[in-house]
Amino acid sequence: MEVEQGRNGLNGLSTGFPRSERALLVGVDLAVRPPSKRAGQVGARAAVRANDGDFDLPHASELPRQAERTPQSTALDAEESLAEFRELVSSAGAEIVGEVLQRRSRPDPATLIGAGKVEEIAGVAASTNADLVLFDHDLSPTQLRNLDEALPGRVLDRTQLILDIFARHARTREGQLQVELAQLEYMLPRLTGRGKAMSQLGGGIGTRGPGETQLETDRRRIQRRIDQLKLDLDAVRRVRRQQRQRREAVPVPTVALVGYTNAGKSTLFNRLTGGHVLESSRMFATLDPKLRAIELPSRRKVLISDTVGFIRNLPHTLVTSFRATLEEVEQAEVLLHVRDAASTYGEEQKAQVENVLAELGALVKPRIEVLNKIDLLDVHQREGLASRPQAHASSGREVTVSAHTGEGAAALLAAIDEALISDPLIDADLRVPQHEGGVLAAIEGGMVVHNRAYEGNLVHLSVTGPASLVGRLRTYRLRDR
Repeated sequence: MEVEQGRNGLNGLSTGFPRSERALLVGVDLAVRPPSKRAGQVGARAAVRANDGDFDLPHASELPRQAERTPQSTALDAEESLAEFRELVSSAGAEIVGEVLQRRSRPDPATLIGAGKVEEIAGVAASTNADLVLFDHDLSPTQLRNLDEALPGRVLDRTQLILDIFARHARTREGQLQVELAQLEYMLPRLTGRGKAMSQLGGGIGTRGPGETQLETDRRRIQRRIDQLKLDLDAVRRVRRQQRQRREAVPVPTVALVGYTNAGKSTLFNRLTGGHVLESSRMFATLDPKLRAIELPSRRKVLISDTVGFIRNLPHTLVTSFRATLEEVEQAEVLLHVRDAASTYGEEQKAQVENVLAELGALVKPRIEVLNKIDLLDVHQREGLASRPQAHASSGREVTVSAHTGEGAAALLAAIDEALISDPLIDADLRVPQHEGGVLAAIEGGMVVHNRAYEGNLVHLSVTGPASLVGRLRTYRLRDR
């Protein structure tokens, strides 16, 4: 189905702008307290990085900092937020032709950034031939409509951009259903007034009947599609539940990789499993969950799950739509929180991931903080990382790794072994007749053998193995150690 969205470009289910489209980025810094006079002067100046060279982006040192953060605050400042937004835009395939940063003490209800700034951005967009004006902030339906009418080209907010990236990377039927549901739920409240022919707000002759009819028709079509998508995703959830029940019949614990987008989860997944999941520096390269079995140092088997990455201000519609996928996180016994050790705002990223985990009810699960990409750190940075106190007990222990080189992978596997509690390891002494080849093979395949001695037709074994396997061999046990 297709629902025309005026110049905003939500034609059907994806903005789908081609790689050649030129994008003007707009960052918005809503300070906790009113900015200083200098902040207003610099913030009012268009901070533009244009290919034509007509505008210059002030150096970060020239820009006033955001109001001081409280110790509990984990919000990115304006420059960091805009840098992350730049990565999102690059992942969507647009060409960045300029950047504008607006600082305000409070949002403008009509346009978010104020009428004067809108005029300035319109001039910048025209001079740089921008096809898109992308806001690093969510826009209300009213703000989106007003900006769409005042600015040349299409206007998209942060959520629309993330939804577009998700639509590009969804490969499986399940992923496509989830993205479509999130897009339609975002689109539905924004139908009102998108285009003069559909406006409910316009008055006078010729603006009521036909527009109302078209608007309500589109709303009903979208609502019917949303209802159908929810039914389809419920069916996906049932299939996943059945698959999980079959797995639970042969108990194999699951370990889920979670983390901020582009933290290196897929690269680590491939390193641990020997798999070939797509590795990409672009954000949200992984949308569909992957499951692989690995063997731990204790010889226990676990399933590793690679999941979608999280991001600051992840749209709630995405969390809701991807709940079927994120059930792997909810059901996992241990979470591996993969973090980018080279990131300059790692603590903020950690807080955002924990916010999503809390929404999923998974924050209480045992977690291992995996500080990835240590190959990008110099000697002094590594020493500083090593000297940090271990993570608080509530968030588990820390392990430093490089998924790219494999450094620290063995220590991570040992940490997973230690964190599993559903099938604990037991030391035992076994005495097995040599003709019991199947039993000896099970011991070799599923336990760590510390000592082996032969006495006549018997084999004496000192082993460490999972309680479930040791229990099945109780006939051959001498004693627990």
